Amino acid sequence: MTLPALPEESFQRVLCVVAHPDDMEYGTSAAVARWTARGIEVGYLLLTRGEAGMPTPPEETARLRVAEQRAACAAVGVKHLTVLGHPDGVLVYGLDLRRDICREIRRFKPDVVLGTGYDIETPYGFDQADHRAAGLATLDAVRDAGNRWVFPEQVDEEGLEPHSARWYIVPGMAGSATHGVEVTGEPLLRGIASLEAHAAYLAALPGHPAPADFIPTFTAMSGQAMGVEHAVLFRAHDLQAPPGFSAEATQD
Repeated sequence: MTLPALPEESFQRVLCVVAHPDDMEYGTSAAVARWTARGIEVGYLLLTRGEAGMPTPPEETARLRVAEQRAACAAVGVKHLTVLGHPDGVLVYGLDLRRDICREIRRFKPDVVLGTGYDIETPYGFDQADHRAAGLATLDAVRDAGNRWVFPEQVDEEGLEPHSARWYIVPGMAGSATHGVEVTGEPLLRGIASLEAHAAYLAALPGHPAPADFIPTFTAMSGQAMGVEHAVLFRAHDLQAPPGFSAEATQD
């Protein structure tokens, strides 16, 4: 049984929330390239500046990595980039993080929030602590954003309105994914280019393979689950589904 395509006709705005510069670029940005080419507006929210990710001094690293992220965004048509100043490497799950993500959801008003996983162990080994904190905080902030009485100062003092996204999606793998996005052709090429934009960061990682040498392999494996040449897979939750389905996750 092949995975269905994510129903792109059901959304026009996507907000992607990740911990670091480059987190979107390991395949997921190819899906973003497809969406922006189809007129879907995509925004990125980076919770840190990635200052702990290179041997250079933190402030120098932060400037470099944010500049590379802007270039990566341009490669896939993302015009809305927000970078917060939470500390890289020691990102803390809690109300401050939830509040900041909630603010961006209320500001950007996405139909889809794309987050990251929050499991400790993944098929690739133990996940990095910042990724787990970001994933769990994003999941909670999706609910927070729709509740007028959670972080009410954003409504009363900042003029933001509560907002309830329809979809919450997380990059997935065959076996756990529910939907896919075909990225064969131009979207894949632009996705590869977006990771290549992080040139200085990748050069600082010993033995890191060239993006063009491994991203097509991963997307081809995912494509098999959809019956297409290349794909990016997601675990998608329709938060407006009738009770008894994925909407259960949004009930108190």
